[in-house]
Amino acid sequence: MVHKVTNDVNIVVETFYQSAQSKPLNAEYLFAYRITIENLGNVPVKLMRRHWHIIDSNGDVREVEGEGVVGQQPTIAPGENYQYVSSCNLNSDMGKMFGSYTMEDLFTKRMMTVTIPEFQLIAPFKNN
Repeated sequence: MVHKVTNDVNIVVETFYQSAQSKPLNAEYLFAYRITIENLGNVPVKLMRRHWHIIDSNGDVREVEGEGVVGQQPTIAPGENYQYVSSCNLNSDMGKMFGSYTMEDLFTKRMMTVTIPEFQLIAPFKNN
């Protein structure tokens, strides 16, 4: 598990290898990740956009951008959190992801960037 605080927002990431949905013989590896977004500040914030960098160990690099997360643009009140689960497919058994969220301070209407810390995607058999 990794976490990072930016602009009074704490991002916590947990990862899970999905062995039942992976096909190593076909170089298909699926990883799930759970992200908890915690508002440590004094004002409500709204998650507007996401921007991901996905890198696998064979050198493939992808960027993913879009509105919200998992089809939502959640508003997170002070002291509250929002959690979601998503997934990422890789063509190798190791990789990493990192990125950012664009969030809006709902009092000032100011946009701010919140860092998603880099996290590793490693199939468990690579750790042996």
